[in-house]
Amino acid sequence: MSDSRRNFLFKTVGASSAAWLTANWPAQVAAAEKAQAMGSFTYFTREQAADVDAMAAQIYPTTDTPGAREAQVIYFIDLALVTFAQDKQHVYAKGFADLASTTGGKAFAALSSADQIALLTSIEKTPFFRTVRDHTIMGMFAAPQHGGNFKKIGWTQIGYDDSLNFRAPFGAYDKA
Repeated sequence: MSDSRRNFLFKTVGASSAAWLTANWPAQVAAAEKAQAMGSFTYFTREQAADVDAMAAQIYPTTDTPGAREAQVIYFIDLALVTFAQDKQHVYAKGFADLASTTGGKAFAALSSADQIALLTSIEKTPFFRTVRDHTIMGMFAAPQHGGNFKKIGWTQIGYDDSLNFRAPFGAYDKA
């Protein structure tokens, strides 16, 4: 496939994806906000959400700055799995099954921090861990209306200013 054809396909897919998101995202965001306000989830069970939240908290831990738990990335991941990342549901399903067999049925969230880290280290090359890691990072820095980055915690950490203040560069634009 030539580079120009590949670029055309990428642009076409990107444009159609953007159009779909534009058309469907407000309803998805409204549903997610309602679920988040109620403390419920659209994809995860409460137990699964607790496990993924614990994983995210180990991936992006709280230190002297807030981490994934404070940024509420679990809500971003939950929303992602019923919208743009539906194709990753099977990765989570298999990952939960593998976790249950590894922990002897004990919830990941119930393990000690040291045991959680050891378990995550042992599965860090799996599609499940890579997907949870990717979704955690996305949830830390996505626009808050998408479910994560609560109170713009991630943006504050990287110094991102979302105020959309714009200063025109020096020079005149309109000559009378």
